[in-house]
Amino acid sequence: MTTAPWRDHALPAAARVDDLLSRMTLEEKTAQLYGVWVGASTDGDGVAPHQHDMSVDHDWDELITRGLGQLTRSFGTAPVDPALGAQALARAQRRITEAGRFGIPAIAHEECLAGFTAWQATAYPVPLAWGATWDPPVVEEMARRIGDDLRSAGVHQGLAPVLDVVRDPRWGRVEETIGEDPYLVGTVGSAYVKGLESAGVVATLKHFAGYASSAGARNLAPVRAGVREFADVTLPPFEMALREGGARSVMAAYTERDGVPASADPELLTGLLREEWGFTGTVVADYFGIGFLQTLHRVAGTPAEAAHAALTAGIDVELPTLKCYGDPLPAAVRSGQVPEDLVDRAARRVLLQKCELGLLDEDWTPEPAAAVNLDSTGNRILARRLAEESVVLLDNPDGLLPLAPDTRIAVIGPRAADALAMLGCYSFPSHVLTHHPDVPAGIEIPTVLDALRTEIPDAKVTFAQGCDVTDPDTAGFEEAVARTAEADVCVAVLGDRAGLFGRGTSGEGCDATDLGLPGAQGELLDSLIATGVPVVLVLLTGRPYALGRWHGRLGAVVQAFFPGEEGGPAVAGVLSGRVNPSGRLPVSVPQVPGGQPWTYLQPPLGLAGEVSNLDPTPLYAFGHGRSYTTFAWEDGTGGEEPAETGTDGSYDVSVTVRNTGEREGAEVVQLYLHDPVASVTRPDMRLIGYQRVAAAPGEAARVTFRFHADLSSFTDRAGRRVVEPGALELRLAASSADVRHTARLTLTGPVRVLGTDRRLRCETEVSGVE
Repeated sequence: MTTAPWRDHALPAAARVDDLLSRMTLEEKTAQLYGVWVGASTDGDGVAPHQHDMSVDHDWDELITRGLGQLTRSFGTAPVDPALGAQALARAQRRITEAGRFGIPAIAHEECLAGFTAWQATAYPVPLAWGATWDPPVVEEMARRIGDDLRSAGVHQGLAPVLDVVRDPRWGRVEETIGEDPYLVGTVGSAYVKGLESAGVVATLKHFAGYASSAGARNLAPVRAGVREFADVTLPPFEMALREGGARSVMAAYTERDGVPASADPELLTGLLREEWGFTGTVVADYFGIGFLQTLHRVAGTPAEAAHAALTAGIDVELPTLKCYGDPLPAAVRSGQVPEDLVDRAARRVLLQKCELGLLDEDWTPEPAAAVNLDSTGNRILARRLAEESVVLLDNPDGLLPLAPDTRIAVIGPRAADALAMLGCYSFPSHVLTHHPDVPAGIEIPTVLDALRTEIPDAKVTFAQGCDVTDPDTAGFEEAVARTAEADVCVAVLGDRAGLFGRGTSGEGCDATDLGLPGAQGELLDSLIATGVPVVLVLLTGRPYALGRWHGRLGAVVQAFFPGEEGGPAVAGVLSGRVNPSGRLPVSVPQVPGGQPWTYLQPPLGLAGEVSNLDPTPLYAFGHGRSYTTFAWEDGTGGEEPAETGTDGSYDVSVTVRNTGEREGAEVVQLYLHDPVASVTRPDMRLIGYQRVAAAPGEAARVTFRFHADLSSFTDRAGRRVVEPGALELRLAASSADVRHTARLTLTGPVRVLGTDRRLRCETEVSGVE
């Protein structure tokens, strides 16, 4: 028996795919370009926008005779035992391979933003918490573990990470982002991509591009970003994750910019992504995004027209189902409406990826290679580490924290005794189990209340909820105040409830009108403070909230961004002192609810000044965070006269960080760029490097940043990325508002125009100091 060339391992993948394509019918080629979502709800209460009116009925047995591109969320649609789910997925793959002429399995994809979105899978901290760790290596390890779990269950592609940069914290999906700075987002996001891809799982960058810049912070609203904001803030994390992380897939954003939807934008999805950046993987639609070209954007009159626009732009795969690339597409090709070479182009990319994954090999098997355990001990240990590193001590003015071991503690608030307070909207319990109220969470999620009782066993701990997350009812205030009055200290645990499309205060489609604490929580906090008992505010949220109203009135403030299944013990560990807090803010915390939208990346007119009575200066700056130890910053680079280097040169910036306290801790050394004069307005400061440094008492480390002139580049008036000669300041800082040392530098020589080989990262070296 002669093996067909497309099955021949010895041939290059491109030759194998070309041979296979030459044998396929039009229907077989288009079948590789869509997914099928088995079991998706159509009752109007789904987990994707417009799921109820965009899903398509189909005959499964007839459909798979053509083959199938993707299987949508076999684990993430309803609670299924992971081992049984893996077996069911394997059976489905067997049916697909047996039904089609070529025996090609589907790519199975799942959400994996804060862990594999499956029942009984580890719920890690949300991406905003990853940003708060400022620790890419631990994020990479988390992603590798997520990838291993996906592979063990038969999943090939993960729909993560989100690389949107926060532009307005009222946006509901802030919890899914890594922060408000493109360098932080790019470095941490690239680490996630490396981890997922190292496990053999295709990482999918979301959402390309501009989604987080929607007007008024409304989900799917038009994007108002200008050319330079788009180029210098929105795009760099994606470029870094492709070039350094090796992501093999990109998801087109729902939104439109300047009248052109991303899903129908060939300049974005082909010109920039493929021709300029050299991307060779697959572009997938966000769920129903191609159909939205007809229904929401109204740039297509029929599903076939939407398919034509998306294929032309460069979308290879319609997810999650086949509304446009199903029957409408081959009919449009046969009628001459859509050129068949567009189908061939997309099918070739899909099949090349399947070839890379081994899905075209004769010896491929869908059966799991080992037992499926999605919440292993190792996972939980890492989830705890991530959670502990992500907790930010915002304030502790009089040293109220750590709490005394034998104190009387009143734990108050709607987030104190609710396990879901730990989880973001893309965790399985928040995302899916709300539709299955009788099914248990499937994983152990200690609450702050339970964890605090375990953490400080000699303390007398009482509890009152006080109020609900969103309900304005204040009937519970009386009991909360009474419990507080009897205590030595009050721990007020307030914040968000993650949800979808208005069913929560944070999450997809849960946008905020302002940045005041939801419901009656602010009034509850006022009542607790009025007792005169010291109050520790613990926030479990998916976004920053305005805290200026209580500044100077609280004993301490602790911020945790949905810290995952081990978040309760992590927060309790910070309160007890077992954990020395080391998290740093990935987003600014505002003074007043209406003082936004604002991020620290502001040109001069975006800063406080005499031209307006409104002061947007945050209460706690980007990069801020306190510790239970102290650090001295010594011998920072910089002298009286500025150093010089060329516009293609480099310069080392160093500082010694010494732990001058009595316990081990971690400092985050941040490097910012200030460009005093440029041809276009520039942010007053922007992050270009950082290094997390752990040190024992008395221990010191020398941190050196290898600054290259490329890191000062920006988009000029002609749309070119350039390095301009002139003066710069390199600021070593503990936050964007706490500069410790400044090195002045002059770039000499001509303006340099940069290409795609520009340096994206500031390399860092850490050495010990005697």
